[in-house]
Amino acid sequence: MNEFCHTGEDTRSEIDLLEDIGLDESVETAIPTLGAAKVPSPLIQTEQGHFVSDDNRVLVNVSHRCFEAALKAGRTPPSFELAGPRRHIYFDPTKLRCAIVTAGGLCPGINDVIRAIVLALYHGYGVRSTFGIRYGLRGFIPEYGLPVMELTPERVERIHEYGGTILGSSRGHQPIEGIVDALERMHIGVLFLIGGDGTFRAGAKVVEEIQRRQLKISVVAIPKTIDNDIYLVFKTFGFDTAVQMACEAIRSAHTEAVGAPNGIGLVKLMGRHSGFIAATATNALREVNFCLIPEADFVLEGEGGLLQAVEQRIRQRGHAVVVVAEGAGQRYVRGDKEERDASGNIKLGDIGVFLRDRFRAHFAEVGLEVNLRYIDPSYIIRSVPANVDDSLYCANLGQNAVHAAMAGKTGLMVSHWNGRYVHVPIKEAIKRRKRINLNSRFWMSVLESTGQFNLAVHPAETP
Repeated sequence: MNEFCHTGEDTRSEIDLLEDIGLDESVETAIPTLGAAKVPSPLIQTEQGHFVSDDNRVLVNVSHRCFEAALKAGRTPPSFELAGPRRHIYFDPTKLRCAIVTAGGLCPGINDVIRAIVLALYHGYGVRSTFGIRYGLRGFIPEYGLPVMELTPERVERIHEYGGTILGSSRGHQPIEGIVDALERMHIGVLFLIGGDGTFRAGAKVVEEIQRRQLKISVVAIPKTIDNDIYLVFKTFGFDTAVQMACEAIRSAHTEAVGAPNGIGLVKLMGRHSGFIAATATNALREVNFCLIPEADFVLEGEGGLLQAVEQRIRQRGHAVVVVAEGAGQRYVRGDKEERDASGNIKLGDIGVFLRDRFRAHFAEVGLEVNLRYIDPSYIIRSVPANVDDSLYCANLGQNAVHAAMAGKTGLMVSHWNGRYVHVPIKEAIKRRKRINLNSRFWMSVLESTGQFNLAVHPAETP
C-alpha cells in the first residue's frame, strides 16, 4: 500500500513553486530497476525507520485542491518515490566499480557532491573502487587520451573547500555508443552524472543504449545548473550561493549609483532562459529598480520603454540600479546568423555591454550627464565554493544518489520536491525547462519591489 509523505515545513514554498513554473501534472513517476534487490544492506542502522521502501511516496502536487480532485476522479494522485536507503540492495559492494562525471558549466558545490558520493560509497557501503572521469563526457572517449582519476576518501578530503570540479568539465556532444563501450571496458556498475539539461539528455540516451545491450549498469543523475532551470527540481545546488554572490554585486552597484550624481548601476547576471537568479536577488535586496529577465523581454525604445523609464527614474531620484539576466533582450543583440556552442546552445549576444553602451548614448542624446558603473560577476559567481546551506544540500543529494544506485535503480534524477528527496525519471526532467511564471506571486513580488509595472514587455520567446 502506498504511503504518502506530506510535510508542513516547506509546503508553502512548494505550492508557490508550482504556481511559479506552471506544473504539468501529467508526470510519469515510475523508476526502472536493474533487477530484484536481494543483498542485505551493509548500512548500520540504530532505528528501522532509517530505511525506506518504494511504497513511500511524495505527492507531485501538494495542493489540497489537486489532491481532492484526483480522489473525486477515482485516480491516485501522481507521486514520486521517496529517496533514501533501502533494506536490500542490488549490487555486491565488494565487487562494484563506480564512475562519476561532471559536465557543462561550473557551479558552486560540484566538489561537495563528488565528495558526498565517494564518502557514502566508501564508508556506508564499503565500495572501494570509484573513478572520476576527466573533463566531462569526452573523458570516456579514447581519442582524447584522458586518464581516469581514482577517488578515495583521502583524495576528496578537502575538495569541498574549493570551487569548480576536481574532475574538470567540458561541453559538447560525444558518441553514446562510445560512452557505453567505455563503461563496459571499465566494468562500471554505476555511473553518477552531475550536470544540467544537456548532460541529462545524453544520460537518457546512455540509459537507452545500456538497456538495448541488456547491461546491468545503473545511471543516476544529480541536477546541476546555476540558472535553477531544471524541471521538477525545487532548487538546484549552488543556487543559494549564486544569489548570495549576486546580491554582493548588486550592493556594490547600488553604492556606486548613489555615490555619484545621476549614477546608474548596471549588473548582468546568469540566466540564459530563466531569470531566477536575477529575480531572487532582486527580491532579497529590494534595491533594484529594473529587473530584466528572459521570460519578460523588455521594450527598449519609445513610450514605456526601458530607456524612457530609466531616464524618468534618474530625473526623479538621481540614481538607478538595473539588473539584467544574460538571456534577456536577445532580440536586440542576437545577430542575423544563429550561432551555437559545442553543446548546441544558441550563443547569446552580450546584453550587458549593449545596455551599457545604449544607456550612455541615450543620455548623451538627451543632454543629461550620468555616471554609469557596469558589473558582470558571472565567472566569479560560478567559480566560488558553496556556502553552508548549499554544502549541506549537496551532501544530501550525493548520499541519496548513492542509496538509489545501490538499490539498482537507474534512469533517475535525485531531486528535492515537497520538502523531501525523491527519485524523478530523467526523461521527465528533460521534457521542459523551468521558467518563471509571470502571473505568479513570485514575479509580482519583483514588480512590487522595483516598481516597474509600467515597463513595456514583449511576449517571451519559449526556448
